[in-house]
Amino acid sequence: MDQQHIFAVSEVNGLIKDLIDGTPQLSGLYIRGELSNYKIYPSGHHYFTLKDGQSALRCVMFKSSAVKLRFRPENGMQAVVFGRISVFPRDGAYQLYCTQLSPDGVGDLYVAFEQLKQKLQQEGLFDPAHKKPLPLYPQRIAIVTSGAGAAVHDMIRILGTRWSMTKVILLPVRVQGVEAPPEIVGAIRYANRHKVADLIITGRGGGSIEDLWAFNDERVARAIYESELPVISAVGHEPDVTIADYVADVRASTPSNAAEIAVPDENEMREYLMSMSIRQTQAMKKSLNRMNTRLDDIKSRRVLQNPMAYVDAKRTELDYVSGKLIAAAEKTNAANRHRFVALASALDAMSPLKVLGRGYAIASKENGEIVKSVSDANTGDKLCLSVSDGLIKCTVDESEAKSNG
Repeated sequence: MDQQHIFAVSEVNGLIKDLIDGTPQLSGLYIRGELSNYKIYPSGHHYFTLKDGQSALRCVMFKSSAVKLRFRPENGMQAVVFGRISVFPRDGAYQLYCTQLSPDGVGDLYVAFEQLKQKLQQEGLFDPAHKKPLPLYPQRIAIVTSGAGAAVHDMIRILGTRWSMTKVILLPVRVQGVEAPPEIVGAIRYANRHKVADLIITGRGGGSIEDLWAFNDERVARAIYESELPVISAVGHEPDVTIADYVADVRASTPSNAAEIAVPDENEMREYLMSMSIRQTQAMKKSLNRMNTRLDDIKSRRVLQNPMAYVDAKRTELDYVSGKLIAAAEKTNAANRHRFVALASALDAMSPLKVLGRGYAIASKENGEIVKSVSDANTGDKLCLSVSDGLIKCTVDESEAKSNG
């Protein structure tokens, strides 16, 4: 019996790898499933598991493919991946080497847009309280857009037609491609750093979501948010909404609309001023008419027709009132005088001096205490008797209480 060949583990794994790598159906296939255990290593490689209700498949996406992702993969997300099945010989485990990954049912750009929108909203970049008011009459406007597009020519034409006193400063940038976001950021920061304008308009004409993607870039959004100058976002057409629209102080539906928002209309302003002038003139005429009517009314009054007669009448009235006041005062004084005399007589009658004048005396002790009863004085006490014309000092030899019987 021939001796059978004994394989090494690495040989077996190598054979399985060769079998799988040689199977055309496994060399490039799309797989739908749910992302789980998604991890991004410092090397830039992505490792995750793709699973459904019955099975799971280990996957790896190397950095060269991962950098092309426009959204952030998350656990629990339904996705469609493309790649090849192969075996990692060291572990003897097969896995999907992924080169493409997109959300299932929606485009990756849509997911990236929603993820960034949610992130910036949570950070407060869309807060209405942070938005700055636009200047009413801007003297200088900086336009950050492509210098070759139709949008910039429309804006310059409309600005010149509506408000010719405004100076337009064009800061040309690319508005499409990977170079566009840093150029837009640089232009916005340049306008702020050198104060070249009172207002910034940034945007571009219409296009696909890929064409407009520079204005969904996080760097552009943060530059608009950090701008000290007010910013109008004017990207695409009315249905097109970008992250820049949410962050900007004012969103315009189109570049032409941005120019209309940025400045007032000279013709409308002229008509308004003429209307105000007419209204002011009419108001002044009405006021003058009212004043003339009032003046005529005052002139027709008797006091102005014969002023001396008016003065004589008032003088007579004054004399009459003065006489009544004098008579009333004399009557009041007489009544008060009579009352005073009566009160003085009553007060005099109650005076202790009057009592003493009738032969009565007031006895008091040495300490000034009035003696009101026999019990108030004891034998030997020294008393002072007040009479009408002086004092009598004496000593109590004996006291006797009056009998009630």
